Formats: sequence, C-alpha cells, structure tokens
Amino acid sequence: MWPQRGSRRGRGAIVGAMTSGTSETSENGAGAAGHDLVYIGGYTPETGGTGLGLTVARRQDGALTAIAETSAPGPSFLAMHPRLPVLYAVLEREEGGVAAYSADPEGPKLLADGASGGSYPCHLAVDPTGTWLAIANYGDGTVAVYRLGSSGLFDGRPRLFPNEGHGPDPARQAEPHAHQAVFGPGRILHVTDLGTDEVRRFLLGAGPEPHPEGPARLPSGSGPRHMARHDDRWYVTGELDGMITILDSEWREIGRTPASRSSVRNHVSHIEIAQDGRHLYVANRGPDTISVFSLDGGEGPGLTPVAEVGSGGLWPRHFALAGDRMYVANQRSDEVATLALSDGVPRITGESFKVGSPSCVLVVPA
Repeated sequence: MWPQRGSRRGRGAIVGAMTSGTSETSENGAGAAGHDLVYIGGYTPETGGTGLGLTVARRQDGALTAIAETSAPGPSFLAMHPRLPVLYAVLEREEGGVAAYSADPEGPKLLADGASGGSYPCHLAVDPTGTWLAIANYGDGTVAVYRLGSSGLFDGRPRLFPNEGHGPDPARQAEPHAHQAVFGPGRILHVTDLGTDEVRRFLLGAGPEPHPEGPARLPSGSGPRHMARHDDRWYVTGELDGMITILDSEWREIGRTPASRSSVRNHVSHIEIAQDGRHLYVANRGPDTISVFSLDGGEGPGLTPVAEVGSGGLWPRHFALAGDRMYVANQRSDEVATLALSDGVPRITGESFKVGSPSCVLVVPA
C-alpha cells in the first residue's frame, strides 16, 4: 500500500441499491431518466481497501441498482474508449498494471492486461480519437502512453516518460508523482505532477514526445492533482495547499482561490465543469464537501463561490455528473452518494449505493 496516497480504510461491502428519485435531462449531460450504466472502481483488500473490484450498476430515474461485479486488484480509476465497448482500469499496486475489459452490463470480462510502466498508477485517459491511452503512475512519476489498435487493445509496449525533481514538502514531494492525464486541444497530453508542482506536456504526432516548451509550472508546494479546462482556461486543484489555480491558454497564472471555506485541512481531489459551462465543482477531502463556483465567462480572473455542501459521506475522492444528479465516491464511508442538482447546486438526498472503498465513478450513457 502506497503510504502517501491517504487512508483507504472502509467499513462496508457491496450490498445493492438506492431508493429511486425523479429527474429530467439537464445541463450536465446524460438524461437521468435513461438506463445508463455506471461503473465504479475502488480499492480491494490487496491494495488497502474493502472493495471487490469493478462494480456495474444501472441508473434509472436517478437511482442506482447493482447488476454485476468483476474481481480486479485495485481498479482505482476507469476510462471508456470513445467509440468501442472497451473499459480500461489502472491496477493501483506497487508493480503497476493496466487492464482492458469488455463493457458488458452482465459484468466486465478481461480482454487484455499489461504493465502500467511504473508503480502505483492512479489515473488513465483515452484520447478522443481512440488512438492513445495515457497512464499516470503516482509511485515513481512515470507517464506511460500506449498506442491502441483497431480493437481498442494495447498495441505493443508503452512509451515511458520518467521525471525528475521534487517540491518543498519532504513528506509528499520528495520525488515526482504523476497524478492525472488529460488530453487537450492541439493534440497535447497534459499530466499533473503532484511531486514537482508542474503540469507535464507531450505532443501526440506519429508518437508521443515531450513538448518543446517543457512543463507548465504551478505554485510551489501546491501539489497539483486534477484539472479541468473551459474557454481557454485551465483550473487546477492543489492537493497540498487546498487551492484552485486558474491559468490561461498559455499556462500563465491569472488567479487563485480556496477550494473550501472550511477551517478543516483540505486535501482537494476531483474537479469538473458542468457541460453548459455555468458551474465548476470541486470535491474536498477533510471538510467532506462539494464546493460550487460560477464561471465568469472570461470577464475576470476568478471564480465566484456559490455554495459548499456536504458530500454525503466521508473522503469524497471522485464524482460524476449525469443529468440532474451528482454521484460522489466517498471512499472512507464505503458508498457512492447521490446528490440532486437544483440550478447547479447539489443537495444531499439521503440516497447511497454501498460499495467498498470507491475511488472512481464512470457514467456511460445508454
């Protein structure tokens, strides 16, 4: 178990369903009245958690009902191929792994697996063309990029990009820690590095290559974790300083704001922007809240706080937006909580889907 990734303890196991609610299609994408599939990844006993592996649930009228489970060692983050029914998972262990599964509602079936190219992989992403799969290895900071074949499976060995350097925090930044991979415009791969306070960049041509301008620098000691982009601006969460850093398209800092107003130490996790671009959401571990900000539409450098509400559980590691619902993976309370969105603001519904040590929620529209 990687000691600097935070506790993965939990109390429960997968038990079943949520009570139903009512909803309509809204600003955040998939219609809540559909029959979307929801894939949930998390930590298993061999990776310090209590989960069983991959869980599949069906989403109807905002409610989740468990329909399948597939054993896997620590599938802590998931991604879907943009065109094919192929689901990818990192296997977050010291000898890191990556796996491809059939996106089967009766239960994902293993299609192929391989090395993640480093240790303790914590994130992966597929580019919009379905050509590249990028993996962020937290343990040693290595970024791995696989080429994907026409079937969506791994085509040969990955191209590996190690890193060097450190930040000012001796406990968390003694070495590089790649944390999230995001494919951006201009066929550029961006990877946050919590250990070196930077966003590393790679050009995707015939093959991935380091960007000639090098990495984008973030504030010292911020510990960049996750990021989101909207209207030529980047919003980056700092896991170590609890801040959101706002940067322009050239990666120049134009503003910073606290992710939470709580006095409790905040280990910020996921960040996401509503599909219509009206709101930005951030999950706060420690305060155990979701913060909501309105975007200024390019008229100013900052974000306007709108609300901060409970996450419906403990240690919100990740969340997904779908219709007028937000699904929050509360890692330490062993549940995915359902929050109802009203004019962009989430509200606790009291509904929760029990699952051991959840760390990622992926909603796949029907």
